[in-house]
Amino acid sequence: MLTHIPPDGVAPGNGYSHVVVGEGRLVVISGQVALDEKGNVVGKGDAAAQARQVFENLRRCLAAGGATFAEIAKFTFYVTDVAILPEVRAVRDAHIDTARPPASTAVQVAALYRPELMLEVEALAIIPW
Repeated sequence: MLTHIPPDGVAPGNGYSHVVVGEGRLVVISGQVALDEKGNVVGKGDAAAQARQVFENLRRCLAAGGATFAEIAKFTFYVTDVAILPEVRAVRDAHIDTARPPASTAVQVAALYRPELMLEVEALAIIPW
């Protein structure tokens, strides 16, 4: 089970937790991008479509590690434009418990490894013993 701890003296997170603690098996998911199972980009120019594909890829990776979105302790979002974060968060919110969101970092980057890609998301999950 993950415990979400609001630290003293730190402003509340807007849609994320500052501290998430858990005991169990760590599952580390490499950054996922909007590629389908054949390696084709999904949703060129469409942040919401890319986010849906990214979260489907994350779901599949989590399942391979024996985890679900309920065990996510932290996401790291890399976006080519922070203006797409509301669309990305809407997709994320369909997969997580928004009352107990994971820790999160969002970073704007100059580019991802393919110019059509708008975001990459990596995740850390902890499966309780």
